[in-house]
Amino acid sequence: MEQVEQKSVSHFLAGLIIAAILIVYSMFLTFMDLTGNQSLSYISMVLLIVGIIFFVNQYGKSVDHTATFGQLFSYGFKATAIATLVVIAFQVIFFFIFPEYKEKIIDISREQMLKQGQVPEAQVEQALEMVRKFFWVGLIGGSLLFNLISGAIASLIGAGITKKIPQSPFQQQS
Repeated sequence: MEQVEQKSVSHFLAGLIIAAILIVYSMFLTFMDLTGNQSLSYISMVLLIVGIIFFVNQYGKSVDHTATFGQLFSYGFKATAIATLVVIAFQVIFFFIFPEYKEKIIDISREQMLKQGQVPEAQVEQALEMVRKFFWVGLIGGSLLFNLISGAIASLIGAGITKKIPQSPFQQQS
């Protein structure tokens, strides 16, 4: 019986696919006017984690389960880094093209702060002025931190659950 060789998906392509999924989901939330729904925004984290775990597992299968934990983790984290860079680039371009969405996010923040009722309105306006001042730092830094931490966790999980067949150091590698 002939064995079919599986071709592995590069970490670059895996990152691009995950980024595309996250961007499409983000656009769906934005244009369906669901950006204020916090629980729906957590789905993007789930999509990232599931995508990384899936691609790490597929990579392990493509190398006949001979990859080490470190190699699998490295693959997942590289895919995470690519996805993160593409998503951040998209966000920057999106907010330059559609600056009104920046104000929409600030308005949603104002509503949420006022709804809680624990902060006086003067402090809410002061806080929102800080959000305006540091919007780009918050956007890029928050996305970077959020995606890299989520991706690292997903890479650890993916590397941990992917089947590994230990190699003897005495076996000749081709």
